[in-house]
Amino acid sequence: MHLLTTPGPAQEAALAELHRWMLRAAKHQVWRMRSQLGDLSPNALDVLVNQSADEAMTTLLRKLPTFEGRSRFTTWAYKFAILQAASDVRRTAWRTRDVELRDLDVPDRGASPAEEAEAADLGRALVDAMGRVLTPHQRRITVALAIDLVPADVLAERLGTSRGSLYKTLHDARRRLRDELTRTGYLPSSPRPTQTP
Repeated sequence: MHLLTTPGPAQEAALAELHRWMLRAAKHQVWRMRSQLGDLSPNALDVLVNQSADEAMTTLLRKLPTFEGRSRFTTWAYKFAILQAASDVRRTAWRTRDVELRDLDVPDRGASPAEEAEAADLGRALVDAMGRVLTPHQRRITVALAIDLVPADVLAERLGTSRGSLYKTLHDARRRLRDELTRTGYLPSSPRPTQTP
């Protein structure tokens, strides 16, 4: 790690070796998730791998001072490339797909008649709670992120907002739903943590 921060030929060699690691990790992740990319050409896959590796390396170098040595440096570096490649694959896969901001309709399903009735009842209560305690914006964001599994970075880009803003909206919506389902008896109430003076 010291070589990465000390200018000179040794730093250049260390950076080149690190980039090879990033490429290997990004290629592994992109190829593992390639079924999500449809008929993307091998050349386009290579471009995606290289972009992911470059972005991961930039992020890693920026966060280099935060490395605490709890794992091998190569393992830590590998994670940057894996996460970046996975994010890039999801973003690429959603690039041409429509993001439908819709409200929720819950089908009635269950393994047994009793479970089916219970699931249907909870589903109706959830939809009802969403209609009563969430704003239309919170409902659409919750459905897109938690039900349709639209990647947060894709949704943020489409809506011209930040991932943080979307996560805050989702967090607030989940809290409201949990409180409402607890109030109406569908979820058990959780004991409040005791505070020590």
